[in-house]
Amino acid sequence: MAAITIDGIVKQFGGLTVLQQLSLHVPDGAFYTLLGPSGCGKTTLLRCIAGFYEPDGGRLLFDRDDVTRTPPHRRDIGMVFQDYALFPDKTAFDNVAYGLRARQVARAEIARRVAEALDKVGLAELAARYPAQMSGGQRQRVALARALVIRPRVLLMDEPLSNLDAKMRLQMRDVILDLVREAGITTVFVTHDQEEALAMSDRIAIMDRGRIAQLGTPEELYGTPANAYVADFIGSANLLPVPTTGAAEPGRVRYQLAGHALEGRRDGPAPGKGQGLLIARPEELALGAAAPPQPNALPGRVLRRQYLGFKTAYRVQLHDGPELRVEQHGGSHASAFQVGDAVQVLIPAHSRVIAADNA
Repeated sequence: MAAITIDGIVKQFGGLTVLQQLSLHVPDGAFYTLLGPSGCGKTTLLRCIAGFYEPDGGRLLFDRDDVTRTPPHRRDIGMVFQDYALFPDKTAFDNVAYGLRARQVARAEIARRVAEALDKVGLAELAARYPAQMSGGQRQRVALARALVIRPRVLLMDEPLSNLDAKMRLQMRDVILDLVREAGITTVFVTHDQEEALAMSDRIAIMDRGRIAQLGTPEELYGTPANAYVADFIGSANLLPVPTTGAAEPGRVRYQLAGHALEGRRDGPAPGKGQGLLIARPEELALGAAAPPQPNALPGRVLRRQYLGFKTAYRVQLHDGPELRVEQHGGSHASAFQVGDAVQVLIPAHSRVIAADNA
């Protein structure tokens, strides 16, 4: 196993700089996720770690070993691809055994380790099947077994669940986490799916145009996003420009929304008058009857209601203000408010207001 140190990596394709002096440290045994939209550079970074792309600047270390110019087959990595990349003319057993045979492991040891790897992913009885005879989830398990059986220093996974249906994705999350935790392998996982990232990761690096916009635990990124880009990518959020009118007390801020004076939480120095950005998660907001007026609440009218079983999602048009998304969870909310109802939207005093220049 190995820690990964990415030090000022630059990668260009033609005149386009895809990775811009990016640095990241992944501790030994940690599960880190690179998260972001298409084109943000996450797969390019993963391929630089794997050795498929050679950086145009910076360096890459596994522990203290500089592997920046080391070819992929000498980096001792396991790789799981989005499209599985199995050999169609080889059985599950032979696909998993491929890396061991390339390393000239003894035949008896290959048989033992492959059988053990297939058993761990629940495919011991399918060892003689070919990829075409298996489901997508089974093929992905073979790919995972093939990557782990060589006992790599680093495991790299490029959107491995994106081709599976929703139920199988949930099952494979657990399979991957169980196996990786048991083996203690340093893992870098690439996805554009925020739910996968939140559910699986020790830390998440949210990428934006070749840089890391924010690195943190799932709780940190969801609870204290550094800017609007992160807040909008991790979960959903109401992102509303608001004029700030000064500090109520340390860590607090007064602001205006839809003609009403409200109070929220402000990280960093106490602000004066200026422009801020309110970050309000839909599930943090609450709906109440139109009267009597409540503190930190704004009047509005329900535009849309969607019942989703475990929650009901609303769109509310504020009087003289923007629309807000509100979610109510639990069993008593199902028929609380209907389209056209007059309501109040309670914006809790712990909702964050960040500086507009962080947006």
